[in-house]
Amino acid sequence: MSKSKEHLAKALAETGYVADEGLATALVLTDMLSRPLLLEGEAGVGKTEVAKALANLEETDLIRLQCYEGLDRSDAIYEWNYQRQLLAIKAREGSGADADAVEEAVFSEKYLLERPLLAAIRQEKPPVLLIDEIDRADEEFEAFLLEILSDYQVSIPELGTVPATSIPRVVLTSNGTRELSDALRRRCLYHYVDYPAPDREARILLSRVDGLDAALALQIAELMGKLRKEDLNKVPGVAETIDWAAALLGLGVKKLHDSRDLVFDTLVCVLKTREDQAKVTREVTDRLLGKVA
Repeated sequence: MSKSKEHLAKALAETGYVADEGLATALVLTDMLSRPLLLEGEAGVGKTEVAKALANLEETDLIRLQCYEGLDRSDAIYEWNYQRQLLAIKAREGSGADADAVEEAVFSEKYLLERPLLAAIRQEKPPVLLIDEIDRADEEFEAFLLEILSDYQVSIPELGTVPATSIPRVVLTSNGTRELSDALRRRCLYHYVDYPAPDREARILLSRVDGLDAALALQIAELMGKLRKEDLNKVPGVAETIDWAAALLGLGVKKLHDSRDLVFDTLVCVLKTREDQAKVTREVTDRLLGKVA
């Protein structure tokens, strides 16, 4: 990957991801320093898409670990295929095989089930490892995650230490639902991903919605920016803006001011709770439209 943030930003844009200067710098530094990158921000701002764009750019695999409460080693690193092991043991019953030989046979690579963290360090070509919504996992999970991110190896009692075949590019995301440990933050480089400014969101729309006019894209982005400042329970993200733009384009909208009814009717693409739909009335929509150039 190019060490120039400008070249990186341009290359990412060609994959469909429009990165700001800060994110491009952070990505260059994670490559240069071989450090994980922690991306924090509200849901829907495009944190997960960063990892997808990186994998696309580097033409490598994306390995994703979706975090949740109660996530443990067997779900994240490895576990044994107990059913196949039991079948193998039963098949050897009465064969006179030595117990140690049977144990060695069933605790072998043949019966090992790789989970995302182990799979990521055993790829021939370094993949992009996405540890998504790390804040949803327990603090105990962070502890053994730190060990893997520090040494890039896994200890399996029955097999010994499994060193990394390659070092993955690691991207962690957090929506800030709980405070992450200082140890994890020290291990990673950090970038806060905010909602994009209207001009950048317009560029995102142009890269994702075929046939969209630049002037209409900017109007949609400006209206979305003003809508996000309303007192909403669920602030719409970039994905909602893309859906909204595609819907407006499909309905033949050329200018928002000339299609006020359609703008209001298509808010179903953006407002995802009953309360928010009740708050953003036709009058509120007209008021916000009046502030869009």
